[in-house]
Amino acid sequence: MAETMATRQAYGKTLIELGEKYPQLVVMDADLSKSTMTAEFGKTYPDRFFNMGIAEQNLYGAAAGLALSGKIVCASTFAMFATGRAFEIIRNSIGYTRANVKICATHAGITVGEDGASHQTFEDIALMRTIPGMTVINPSDGVSAKKLLEQAVAMEGPCYVRLGRAKVPVFYEDSDQLTLGRGNLVRDGKDVTIVATGIMVSEAMAAAEKLKEDGVDARIIDIHTIKPIDEEILIKAAQETGAIVTAEEHSIIGGLGSAVAEVIVKNCPVKMAMVGQKDTYGESGKPDELKKKYGMTAEDIEAAVKKLIG
Repeated sequence: MAETMATRQAYGKTLIELGEKYPQLVVMDADLSKSTMTAEFGKTYPDRFFNMGIAEQNLYGAAAGLALSGKIVCASTFAMFATGRAFEIIRNSIGYTRANVKICATHAGITVGEDGASHQTFEDIALMRTIPGMTVINPSDGVSAKKLLEQAVAMEGPCYVRLGRAKVPVFYEDSDQLTLGRGNLVRDGKDVTIVATGIMVSEAMAAAEKLKEDGVDARIIDIHTIKPIDEEILIKAAQETGAIVTAEEHSIIGGLGSAVAEVIVKNCPVKMAMVGQKDTYGESGKPDELKKKYGMTAEDIEAAVKKLIG
């Protein structure tokens, strides 16, 4: 069985390594450090860790101030409260000032599971990618979370890093090259392209194996950086395969599907379908059961491909 790891776990481990490399790195949290996995950084570097309490707007306002004073800041809470409750602060205090803050938000999407609809954010990618200059990152497994976080901390400027609660398969190798702003070709194919992000990349890989049994050769692209998006790899896929299915653990309104469509419609219009959260809220339940109910599984991707290409 493949190794599994939540991307938030990789985040917590990587922070400790980055703390040694960057003495100016500060980590902040909103009273959720055991869940966001920032607690170990706090134990290792107590003078550089700040728990701001259940006050997310204050968290990101203070993060902006520290960043504008020369610090690199990783500021964490649940995705719902980071991008929802603190949106105006992130837009004006972090985005507008180009503050060097990495908004590392955990517990995104339907796989928050039992926490239910109030904590299951499907709007965060849409919100964050509308902010001018905001880099938007959605790792697919533990290895990609580590590699992309390292690059996010090394770059200057604001980033949104989307992280999950549930454990997911680790399929990347430590030797694999992943670069911010560049999509990654996970599997080549000629009949259709599945463009996936986050935990849906592993679902896309499973779907491709099933499609192969039916004679469909699917290309898979991991768009881990949703903004700036890799237009070149998407246009090439549209030209060579003629059909695109997007897959995301996020609303199909404003997320990956919308971002890909914006590129395709202007450069190489082809048939498209979108797999993700429909225009509805989630509910409390087991992550795998919720993924099935709300249409975010390998089977849903497979069905979308077959319907699209006939």
